Amino acid sequence: MTNLKSVWESEEVAKAFLEDERGAVPGTGIQLGVMLKAVNQWFENPSTILDLGCGNGILGKFLLNNFPSAKGIFIDISDTMLKAAENNLSNNAEVLVVKGDLSSTEWLNTIRDSRPVDIVVSGFAIHHLDDSRKKELYSEIYELLSPGGVFINMDHVESATPGVESLFEQYYIDHLLKFQRKDNPGIKREEVAENFINRPDKEEDKPAMVEEQCTWLRDIGFKDVDCFFKLFVIGIFGGRK
Repeated sequence: MTNLKSVWESEEVAKAFLEDERGAVPGTGIQLGVMLKAVNQWFENPSTILDLGCGNGILGKFLLNNFPSAKGIFIDISDTMLKAAENNLSNNAEVLVVKGDLSSTEWLNTIRDSRPVDIVVSGFAIHHLDDSRKKELYSEIYELLSPGGVFINMDHVESATPGVESLFEQYYIDHLLKFQRKDNPGIKREEVAENFINRPDKEEDKPAMVEEQCTWLRDIGFKDVDCFFKLFVIGIFGGRK
C-alpha cells in the first residue's frame, strides 16, 4: 500500500466501504431527495452530469434515472470503485467511467472532451483533500460548469464541537450495526465500533466546517450557496454558476 496515493486505491478499503459503510450512511434517501430538489430548482434539463469520486455511482445514477436524456461521467481514483460503478450503470445508455485523482489538476484531462457540464455532484470524496486543494478543486468545478450549472457536494464536514463529532460516531455505528446484522445477525456492536473507529481511511479525513466551505464557494463566484441539509457531520452544500 506504500506506493498508493490514497488508501482508497486499496481493494480491501474500497470493498469494505461499498459492502458496509456506503449502505449504512444515515439519511441517504433524504439526501438524494434534497439533491434532486436543488438540481430541479436551478437546471430544468441537464445534458451532462459529472459524478466526482463516484464510488459505485449512486449519486450520478440517481440523477440519470431522473434525467434519462443526460450523459453521465463518473470519476474515481479506485479501480474497485470504478468496476462497481460500471456494473451499477450497465443499464444506462450514455455513460463514461474514467479513473481520475482529485488531489491534483490531472483529473481535468480525463473530461477534456466533455466540457462544459451542467451538474457536478460529489459524495464523500472531497473531505480527504486539504483545505488549499479543496478551494482549488471548487474553482476547477466552477470553470467547467456551463452557465447556470449546479454543484452539489454531499460530504463529511467538520463539527463545531468535539461532542457533536462523538454523537455522530455513535449514531453512525448504530446504523452500521443494523445494516451489517442483515447478513450477520450475531455480530456484536463492539466489533462494529472497533472496525469503524480504526478504519484505515480515517487517517486521510480532513473535513472542514461547512460554513467555511460555503464562504469559499461564494468567493469563487457561485450563487445561491447554502448548506441544504446537515445531519451531525454529514452535509449537503453547494450552489450554481
